Amino acid sequence: MGDVIREETRHRALEITPENAGKVMLDLRQKEGPAAIAKRCLPKIAATHNPRILIDGLRSLDEANEFQKQFKNFTLIAVHSSPMERYERLHRRGRPDDAKNYQTFQERDTRELSVGLGNVIAMAEEMILNEGPMDMTKQKIRQTLERVERKWKK
Repeated sequence: MGDVIREETRHRALEITPENAGKVMLDLRQKEGPAAIAKRCLPKIAATHNPRILIDGLRSLDEANEFQKQFKNFTLIAVHSSPMERYERLHRRGRPDDAKNYQTFQERDTRELSVGLGNVIAMAEEMILNEGPMDMTKQKIRQTLERVERKWKK
């Protein structure tokens, strides 16, 4: 879903920074409704023709509800890490819209909580704690996805 934000930021001829991406994210939701980013993802998802899709970056229950309407086997999975762990990973990742300092990171967290991220985490059907070594997290993800897929096949 962040790809949609970066795409719109470029379309508006703005530099991709944490501040600009945040403004665009809020502006799209204000002008097009709280599920705007999800709705913009739908044509991209349809174009894949893949029966299994992972959608990363939901920030509101409105977005989750939009996907729920579109996909009968939609399962909301929250992947959660502590703020410091997330900040360190984003800092290492180094995308242009990633926070360059902890204050900017906290501002992003506050902005995302304001559109409903906490509600998404609270209402998730599955929760993966993403702390520690990546191989452990990958194992948790595999187990969770296998469990979800078994549920779908019932």
